[in-house]
Amino acid sequence: MRLHRNLCFAVVDGLMLIFNEGVYADKVVQQLLKRDKRWGSRDRGFVAETTYEIVRWKRLYAEIAEVKEPYDRDNIWRIFAVWATLKGIKLPDWKYFENTPTRKIKGRFDELSQIRKFKESIPDWMDEIGVKELGEELWTKEIAALNQQADVVLRTNTLKITKDKLQADLFDLDIDTEFIKGYPDALKLKERANVFTTEGFKNGHFEVQDASSQLVAKYLEVEPGMRVVDTCAGAGGKTLHLASLMENKGQIIALDIYAHKLHELKRRAKRDGAHNIEPRHIESTKVIKKLYDKADRVLIDAPCSGLGVLRRNPDAKWKLQPEFLDRIRATQQEILQTYSRMVKAEGQLVYATCSVLPSENRQQVDTFLTSEFGKDFTLVRDENIYAHKTGFDGFYMALLKRK
Repeated sequence: MRLHRNLCFAVVDGLMLIFNEGVYADKVVQQLLKRDKRWGSRDRGFVAETTYEIVRWKRLYAEIAEVKEPYDRDNIWRIFAVWATLKGIKLPDWKYFENTPTRKIKGRFDELSQIRKFKESIPDWMDEIGVKELGEELWTKEIAALNQQADVVLRTNTLKITKDKLQADLFDLDIDTEFIKGYPDALKLKERANVFTTEGFKNGHFEVQDASSQLVAKYLEVEPGMRVVDTCAGAGGKTLHLASLMENKGQIIALDIYAHKLHELKRRAKRDGAHNIEPRHIESTKVIKKLYDKADRVLIDAPCSGLGVLRRNPDAKWKLQPEFLDRIRATQQEILQTYSRMVKAEGQLVYATCSVLPSENRQQVDTFLTSEFGKDFTLVRDENIYAHKTGFDGFYMALLKRK
């Protein structure tokens, strides 16, 4: 591979923003891709994938490059040189790469690869909590899987199209996909492609949604005609899945504390032809209290550390702090206590997170079940979904039934 100056400059500019100014990697990459209209798909692919890759392996590369935060431009070029060397890319004779110790880089890589926190490029505290909660063996496998690049997985919108027809339509556009056993609505892309520009996407034939995330709506066991509340709906990935599982019959009340996310959900629902969704902004506790004892099904896709989705959000490794974990656990329990009251007698609740830590998952459910209101519920079943076993995101879900 030959390095092109303008593409490398774009990556370095992007990394300065991500590492020094805390801008989210996905937002930075979006901006970078608009930088030069002459770039083809290969150029854009290089910029996006290289940026994400260096973000993912920041600690390892910085350690090898012997640079410390905050990084100046020269530091970022040194990190870039480490990335290129380890990729086997010949460094051009630019001033940024003068005196790059190629042999030393490879030696340091071999050395540091013996230590998990460097090999998997994670902060000390994250490594410690992973070992504490999952044990050495499980954590070692899981964090290695969470450092792999995520596949692009689509969820067929069965309100508009069948999975077979969607696969055929994409094939006609030279986008090759495969079915995934055990995921009835999923299609996995064999190679990365920009599916957002296709007519199929514009017509609401599919959503981009990880395979693990597609299991959550199904776990709730919804049926057409039910009244369902999605309590932390966000922009509505799982809400839209619920609508298709319910065949547009019944009512889905989509709640969130962020109005702009519900606005995005409205837009997506219109595109997908999902007519049974009613977004409601949680402006006060009244919105929740009005729904006490009213729902056949309640989904709590709780806010969490997001440790299960590091593959698609590698910069979360550097943004996440241990204090946030303490705060989010308190929030999770509070949400469980409050939102569970919407479930009517004989109704069901799913508590889900995109985390792999038991303290955010089963331990939260156990705490809830021993609480005053939680005593009205029984645990039907729960499931830990690990990236190293499935190849998809790490998730947790528990199905509870109200007596």
